[in-house]
Amino acid sequence: MISQEAPKKLFLLDAYALIFRAYYAFIRNPRINSKGLNTSAMFGFTNVLLDIIRNEKPSHLAVVFDSHETTFREEAYADYKANRDETPEDIKLAVPYIFRIIEAMNIPIYQVGGFEADDVIGTLAKMSEKEGFVTYMMTSDKDYGQLVSDYIFIYKPGYQGGSAEILGQKEVCEKFNIDRVEQVIDLLGMMGDAVDNIPGIPGVGEKTAAKLLKEFGSLEGLLANTDKLKGKQKENVENFRDQAILSKELATIHLGAPVEWNEDRMRVRLPDEQKIKDVFEELEFRTLLKRVLGDAAPLGELVQGNLFPETKETKEKEIQPKLTIDQVPHQYHLVEESAAIDELVETLIKSQYFSFDTETDAIDAIDANLVGFSFSVSPGNGWYIPVPQDFNEAKEILQRFQNVFADTSKTLIAQNYKFDYKILLKYGIAVNNKIFDTMLAHYIISPDSKHGMDYLSELYLNYTPVSIETLIGKKGKNQGTMADLTPAQICDYAAEDADVTLQLYHKLEPELSAGRLSEVLHQVELPLVEVLADMELEGVRIDKEFLLSYSKELEEEIYKLESAIHSAAGEIFNIDSPKQLGVVLFEKMKISDQVKKTAGGQYSTSEDVLAKFAHSHPIVDLILSYRELRKLKSTYVDALPGMIHPKTGRVHTNYMQSVAATGRLSSNNPNLQNIPIRTARGKEVRRAFIAKDEHHTIVSADYSQVELRIIAALSGDENMCAAFLAGEDIHRATAAKVFGVEEKDVTKEMRSKAKAVNFGIIYGQGAFGLSQNLGISRTEAKEIIDSYFKQFGGLKQYQHSGIENARKLGYVETLMGRRRYLPDINSANAVVRGFAERNAINAPIQGTAADIIKKAMIDIHAEMKGRQMRSRMVMQVHDELVFDAHKDELDTLKDLIQRRMTQAVAMRVPLEVEIDQGPNWLEAH
Repeated sequence: MISQEAPKKLFLLDAYALIFRAYYAFIRNPRINSKGLNTSAMFGFTNVLLDIIRNEKPSHLAVVFDSHETTFREEAYADYKANRDETPEDIKLAVPYIFRIIEAMNIPIYQVGGFEADDVIGTLAKMSEKEGFVTYMMTSDKDYGQLVSDYIFIYKPGYQGGSAEILGQKEVCEKFNIDRVEQVIDLLGMMGDAVDNIPGIPGVGEKTAAKLLKEFGSLEGLLANTDKLKGKQKENVENFRDQAILSKELATIHLGAPVEWNEDRMRVRLPDEQKIKDVFEELEFRTLLKRVLGDAAPLGELVQGNLFPETKETKEKEIQPKLTIDQVPHQYHLVEESAAIDELVETLIKSQYFSFDTETDAIDAIDANLVGFSFSVSPGNGWYIPVPQDFNEAKEILQRFQNVFADTSKTLIAQNYKFDYKILLKYGIAVNNKIFDTMLAHYIISPDSKHGMDYLSELYLNYTPVSIETLIGKKGKNQGTMADLTPAQICDYAAEDADVTLQLYHKLEPELSAGRLSEVLHQVELPLVEVLADMELEGVRIDKEFLLSYSKELEEEIYKLESAIHSAAGEIFNIDSPKQLGVVLFEKMKISDQVKKTAGGQYSTSEDVLAKFAHSHPIVDLILSYRELRKLKSTYVDALPGMIHPKTGRVHTNYMQSVAATGRLSSNNPNLQNIPIRTARGKEVRRAFIAKDEHHTIVSADYSQVELRIIAALSGDENMCAAFLAGEDIHRATAAKVFGVEEKDVTKEMRSKAKAVNFGIIYGQGAFGLSQNLGISRTEAKEIIDSYFKQFGGLKQYQHSGIENARKLGYVETLMGRRRYLPDINSANAVVRGFAERNAINAPIQGTAADIIKKAMIDIHAEMKGRQMRSRMVMQVHDELVFDAHKDELDTLKDLIQRRMTQAVAMRVPLEVEIDQGPNWLEAH
């Protein structure tokens, strides 16, 4: 809530910024009405309007749209915004409805030909300043920082129900590390803007630009003093001075848009009841209709609810104002004295369960020091125990609770237990309790939703916990840590976390009784937490010198490719500009007349589009190789050395269990799942992952064709199961049946086509997809698929029954009972329904594959730990496990891995594992 009260308060909304934001907030669970219309953008945008009117109570309000006409910026620079993706069709369909909603709300719309929304908003904001208004520009666009003044602010809407951020002059200057807001334009002129395709000066990023502004004051000041620069920077600034000046001009918000000031027009009014009814009923916004027209009070008093209620639970539940810590009874205790600690220990010993949470001074467990920890054993109660910053003294206090953590009969309840487990491990605490993680429990119950504690608290408890930002400030360089606070300042926040977690346990635990969800949680996800924590703490060694050398090698290849592309094109152009590239390929070189254009009228040059023209001209392969190497260099080769932890000398990825709805693990910093494997150049990155020392070697264990084996087992298809049971080459066996030849007569081309079909059926691929994949006609692709299903009829029946069961139940299940809900399976929209149908086929396969490798990891880790082996499991990537193996344990480890991975689950067809070793990951794979 904005604290400043003003008799005249104007909100100016950047329409398309909010429409796109609303649409993508629902992208994983779109709202589809009975007519098959995606109403996500309309619903989200309407909630923004209602939230602003209710919470901020503006006296005046207007919505501003971009013009569809060519703008003066596009006339000045043809590539302006040229790299933007095509607007999704659902957003195009939504805009006319949003216009109707705004008009029904009696809110004025501004749209000026040839001008962008920021120019119109800037013009209106400066006009309003002269009229004595306080104005809030609702946007996330950094360009608006140049407009901020004593009476003009940026209002950044909160993300998914979070708090909004208000940026004044101080905040803008701090954000960009500049002295005055006018320098935002100079900053953008120097660094450019990838979103709007403003080029800037090569080699100058945000930090460098801010540093140059500190020294020279403006872009013009920099250009007048290039003699004070050195090396490549001097060369770039001098060579690209005109480009920098153009960039500054493009980034400047023009304040002379032809709009008239009409204060009365922007005054907030009650909506037009009939128009609201008409559009809301058409969109099936029944709850919103009741909220807006529920009684005769002013609109600002009618609107209730969150900004983006996006899951099925919040759609179905009555939206009510959330309670806070000041509105509910609670007893939170600060425990500092020794006698009080003894008393708390006795209380915990008597309880069958307790919730637990740690407070630290960092979010990385390796770096984090414990500040304190909290417990709860009953709703409304909690204890916070602060600890000294000295490690040994903190450890002594934690040790006093060792008997509580050692009790195997008790249940420890936590939210994101993996972090707390790593902290306890760091301080020498052995945990033998049964575990319940509220985050993972909700992930099992509703895999497509969010699982953060604040979200779950509002959803299940109708309660908004204290925000950590109220204690340590907003994210950014000025944010503090818990170590900066006194125990008394932390107490309520920490005890509340434990209290809320306990209350969520009582809500979530009964929901797990559906199907085999409890089994998935307790036999797969919770035992995996310790495995992943140990892997993260162990980390993996990186060959930094190899990466530095490889980076130079790639740089040389990129330069050669760039020269070859320019030579093939017969001209020099910006290969990274989709607009310029499209013109060169399709207008000047005319590599094809079957071209696709984006909504903006430029040629589409995405990777999948270019791949279709690979046989049309050699330049296409050169461009695809250029893009691959650019991405490879920036994303991995140059980034990995910076991820090496200074304390351990190793890279420690973070495995996330509750992100992928299929059950697959994901990881970040680095994202191991996306490390390239298909190309030789991509594979080389794996050479950088090496054994920890001369006594160890890397061992890789990879499931062989696990998803095909799973679909054979799930479908029970006799021919496919027989091929796997006989140990045949499944693709060769498939080709023999599909093409009606003996296996010995199967050609390489036949096997390749059979392989494409085998993997394609997992994803519900049809004739069109197969024809594109193999470069054959759709007729031939259909013939291959028809022949395939004649031979493997069990697969066809599996697909059909899977979709039909999903229609009846609303979900599908893996072999172990993990569920994937498919709310769109009965959608009237054929495209949306088709996506759900493909998920009905592949989700059980992908999910079962995820369950299998997770179970294998649990079993391997337990046996390695039981044997007290020196070898360690260090990475999991898709269907592969990677180990830092002690050379003395190689044979034992390989046998253990082979046995545990092949016996992870019992299926009709056997699981097979390929194991190899080498000094690095590439040679071991």
